[in-house]
Amino acid sequence: MTPLVQHEWRARIAAEYGSAAITQNLVLWMIQLGAPPDLLENGLAIVSDELAHAKLSHDVYAAAGGNEPPAIDRDALGLSRRDTLELDVLRVCTRVFCLGETVAVPLFSHMRATCTEPVARTALDRILRDEVRHREFGWDTLDWLLTLPIDAPARVQAWLPAMLAEVEASYGAGGSWEITPVDRAWGLAAPSEYADILHRAIDRDYRPRFEARGIAM
Repeated sequence: MTPLVQHEWRARIAAEYGSAAITQNLVLWMIQLGAPPDLLENGLAIVSDELAHAKLSHDVYAAAGGNEPPAIDRDALGLSRRDTLELDVLRVCTRVFCLGETVAVPLFSHMRATCTEPVARTALDRILRDEVRHREFGWDTLDWLLTLPIDAPARVQAWLPAMLAEVEASYGAGGSWEITPVDRAWGLAAPSEYADILHRAIDRDYRPRFEARGIAM
């Protein structure tokens, strides 16, 4: 066991709470816009998924010897209005789901590939399975937003450079240290691998999906 394992899984608990809160806030906005019920139901299911992920992450943290509560940033547990409701939903959908949840699929797949610790493997099995649905929720929501009179393709195309730079900065924020085989067995990956996964996702996942919707990268 290494301190990094405890640190990372404790951070994941907080991150899952944050994802649950952001998704619930987004679904509220979508309800206010009269979004299709199927999309709303899928969004609410994601909230439950994220809370389940938080519990599973806590199970891993406790199995690794951790006993501190998660360091939850209360100011991050929600969304702020910046524009019209339609554009705010478009902005959050693009950044959090089309970008964030899409790259999360290959990231968690990479972590799971070398994870052998049973409690961590159980968590990653569930998280990876759910992330695929979360990714599709984002693109399905974007497809609905493209039907609204808000010129969504031009808006997203204008936002993408800054959003991609933000994602890239967050993927490089973990540092440059190396991890041990024990860390990998507990479902961790090296910071440099995060950046590699993101760069591959740009051409393999982002570009074809956006361009199929008339949004150039």
